[in-house]
Amino acid sequence: MNAGLDKFIHHMPVPQLGPELVKVGEAFNSIVWLMPLVGIIEFISGLLFLFPKTRFLGSLMIFPIMVAIMVHTIMYTPSGLPLALAFFIINLWVLYLHKGRLKILVY
Repeated sequence: MNAGLDKFIHHMPVPQLGPELVKVGEAFNSIVWLMPLVGIIEFISGLLFLFPKTRFLGSLMIFPIMVAIMVHTIMYTPSGLPLALAFFIINLWVLYLHKGRLKILVY
């Protein structure tokens, strides 16, 4: 939820970025609707993740964004990998706990 809110109110400090990462950020920001959409999905997924009854839906919604975060972290900021990996593993764990529901969606 925090990362989603930051897309709108910019309350988290931004670290010094290298030139390659600045180019990537500019490319993402050139698609005007992308970051607000990601922020909304992150916030709603975080809310859904809080409650056991809706946790699977929240986990399912955030999964594509988590994959993108993992790829981005591996490529550009490997120092953030432990935190990103921890969140990714938590998300995979929740999806595994609800594998019966996931099978219904896949098959």
